[in-house]
Amino acid sequence: MYSHDSMQQAMRIVRDAMPPTPQQRWPLLDQRLGATVWLKHENHTPVGAFKLRGGLVYFDALRQREPTVRGVISATRGNHGQSVGFAARRHGLAATIVVPRGNSVEKNAAMRALGVELVEHGEDFQAAREHAARLAADRGLHMVPSFHDDLVRGVATYWTEFFEATAGPDAPEVVFVPIGQGSGICACAAARAYTGARARIVGVVSSHATAYQQSFRTGQVVEAPATTQLADGMACRLPDAQALEIIRREADDVIAVSDDEVAAAMRALFADTHNVAEGAGAAALAAALQQRSRWAGKRVGLTLSGGNVDSAVFARVLSP
Repeated sequence: MYSHDSMQQAMRIVRDAMPPTPQQRWPLLDQRLGATVWLKHENHTPVGAFKLRGGLVYFDALRQREPTVRGVISATRGNHGQSVGFAARRHGLAATIVVPRGNSVEKNAAMRALGVELVEHGEDFQAAREHAARLAADRGLHMVPSFHDDLVRGVATYWTEFFEATAGPDAPEVVFVPIGQGSGICACAAARAYTGARARIVGVVSSHATAYQQSFRTGQVVEAPATTQLADGMACRLPDAQALEIIRREADDVIAVSDDEVAAAMRALFADTHNVAEGAGAAALAAALQQRSRWAGKRVGLTLSGGNVDSAVFARVLSP
C-alpha cells in the first residue's frame, strides 16, 4: 500500500520521538479467550494512545509541503487532538482543537496541557469537524484531517512493530482492530503488506455507531447515528470514503460490540493485565470475547489502542 522507503521513513520519524511500545502475552487473557493472545500496548505512548504516531509523520510531511504554515486546526474526541498538539509543539506551530460539547474532561485537560487552544462546539464529532473547517477558512489555518495517507503511515508503525515482533510459529492468525475514522485499521493493512504478515483483519465498531459496518456491507458510505456513551473513540457518524475503500478491500469482516461488552472488556483488561483501557481501547478484546468460540485454540492479536478514560467513568465501569 505504501513504498518500502516511505514506511521506513515513518519508522524513523516515530522512533525519534518515542520508543517502541510492547506487545505482551498475558496468561490470564490466554485463559479468558482460550487462545494464544498477543496484546499491543499503545496505551504506553507519550499521549497514552496510538494516534501520536500519525501526528508525528503528518507534521513532518506538512513542514516539507508548507514550510510557511504557522497554525493548524483539527477536530477530535481526544486522542487525535493530543497527537496534533504534541506534534505541533515539536514543530513550533500553534494548534487549535475543536471538540464536541460534553467531551472527556481529562482528554480536554491533556490537550490544553500540550498548549492547544480548545474550542467546544456541537453535539458530536461530525459537528465539531464541520466547525473546525469553518474556523480554518476564517483564520487561515491548516486543517489537519482525521484521515490522511501520512496519518496512516504513522499509525502503521505500531502494527509494523507488532507484526515483526510476533513473526514466527506464534504469529497471530487474526487481529481485531477498532474503527473510529479508519486510520487504525487501514494502518494495520499497510503494515501487514509491508511485513508480509498473513493475519486476517477484523474491524470493530460500536453497536451504537455502526456507520462503518453498514458502509462495509453495502459498499457505499452510509451515515448513521453515533450514540455510544463509552467508546467515544469509535463515535463515527460519517465514514471516510478513502478509508472505506481500503477496509472493504483488506478486512475480512467488521463486527459491532455494545457499550456493555466494551465495559466488560475494560474490566477484563484491568483484572488480567492491570492496564487501564478507554472504551475504544478495549473494543478489540470485546470483539474477541464476542467471537471467542470461533477463535478458540487459535492465535489472536489485540490492540489496547488507548488508555485515556476519565477517572469517574472508569470508576463506574469497575463498579457495575
